[in-house]
Amino acid sequence: MTTREQIAELEARVSELVLGQAHIIRHVLLGLLANGHVLLESLPGLAKTRTVKALATHLEAQMRRIQFTPDLLPSDITGGEILQQTAEGNQIKFQPGPLFGNVILADEINRAPAKVQAALLEAMEERQITVAGQSYPMPGLFMVLATQNPIEQEGTYPLPEAQMDRFLMKVQLDYPKVEDETQVLRLVRGEEQAAQGTRQAPVRLPQEVVFAARREMAGVHVSESIDRYLIDLINATRHPADYDADLARWINIGASPRGGISLDRVSRAHAWLAGNEFVSPDDVRAVVHPVLRHRLQLSYDAIADGVNADQVLDRLLDKVAIPA
Repeated sequence: MTTREQIAELEARVSELVLGQAHIIRHVLLGLLANGHVLLESLPGLAKTRTVKALATHLEAQMRRIQFTPDLLPSDITGGEILQQTAEGNQIKFQPGPLFGNVILADEINRAPAKVQAALLEAMEERQITVAGQSYPMPGLFMVLATQNPIEQEGTYPLPEAQMDRFLMKVQLDYPKVEDETQVLRLVRGEEQAAQGTRQAPVRLPQEVVFAARREMAGVHVSESIDRYLIDLINATRHPADYDADLARWINIGASPRGGISLDRVSRAHAWLAGNEFVSPDDVRAVVHPVLRHRLQLSYDAIADGVNADQVLDRLLDKVAIPA
């Protein structure tokens, strides 16, 4: 099979375990292909953790789960230096923490204080951890999939803007359709019955296939007009008054240059996964919401008008013209 067919098969296998969330699985795969991190947000019980576990089950990767709690310390996730007794005497050695894995599930990331959240910044952006002046690189395949509940405020610490900006995408899960939820019940029953017997080892996709997909994705052509469209969208979030009066009232702070880079990477991943050799405006528009929704800071006027980030981006797409 070709690299694209193997990635498509991975998507199909994950979809068999997570029903009714096809677009979420697609966005997580786009994050994997674009070598970025994804923030999953939804009410409890909508398969955030299950999606991550299903991906790790069918990927030749080491999954590490970190349950974020208010009493967590930075060294609990990054690791630290410990004193070890050896034949040569006592030595101080670095003990890697759970962050040194391939697929990192940062469960309920907003339940840990800012100092713990900040411990992820270097790892997510620079793919390394520095302890006592010594840098330790992360694995070649390294992806943070963080989850959070948007409605619970007690005992939570909102993610700072610098942390949010390091997530390639923010994906929001919703309730499944009725027919999908019926299938979920049957799936869970089947899993309970299978747990009593012999389990069949899952087919796992080698990491090299992911690396090969990234190399192919890098060859997807992006025209000058698409580059201009990407920059126009980002610039419109910074200077909304040039495009629409309502946008000017709603947007307080726009997207950073990292937002433009992320939009380019995910657009290329979307085009490659669709089998295209070039990025089209439809590829860009298909990923604008997950890439930019967490990079906008809305004003009090937007909150008063009952407007959310997705509605702002809808208006933005209507107002920013596609270059010829």
